[in-house]
Amino acid sequence: MTTTNGVNVEQLGQAVDAITEDPEVGRFTFRAETEWDDALRCVTVIDDFDQAGERITTREFEIAGDEPEQILGERTAPNAVELLLAAVGSCLSVGYAANAAAMGIDLDSLRFELEGDVDLRGFLGISEDVRAGYDAISCTAYVEADASEEELAELRERVEATSPLLDDVTNAVAVETDLVVERPELRG
Repeated sequence: MTTTNGVNVEQLGQAVDAITEDPEVGRFTFRAETEWDDALRCVTVIDDFDQAGERITTREFEIAGDEPEQILGERTAPNAVELLLAAVGSCLSVGYAANAAAMGIDLDSLRFELEGDVDLRGFLGISEDVRAGYDAISCTAYVEADASEEELAELRERVEATSPLLDDVTNAVAVETDLVVERPELRG
């Protein structure tokens, strides 16, 4: 077993081959359920489900959300735009580790600093000329590895071309919402 950066390179290659042979093997549906807690707090539960929507493991994660005091939150947890930065950083970290392993690059350290500015006039509906979300996100990757600058530039290009989260935030993703009105008097 060849392991680079904690990634089993043989298994990675086998996964690529299996998905290349049968694209259905590489299709996943991810689910999350967010429930309002109180004030501006919420809790999101993430669990594993198969294609039919059946729970396949007992693995479950809870992620709390809140807002800063400046916008009436209690700052008990990160807010959604901060969690987006964390998600992008996490995706890049995975992408760098896996792609570096596939390229035979040993990583000694890897860290990402992400930031973005949000103008609350968009979020609060004060101005239609202001975006509700980030104007831009900046990311700095700090990489220490046994590779040349050219190899690390190639690694960066590979990761940025295949990162699901970079794809999601740089391209329009259709979001469809349904509203289900639940009334206590209608419950059995």
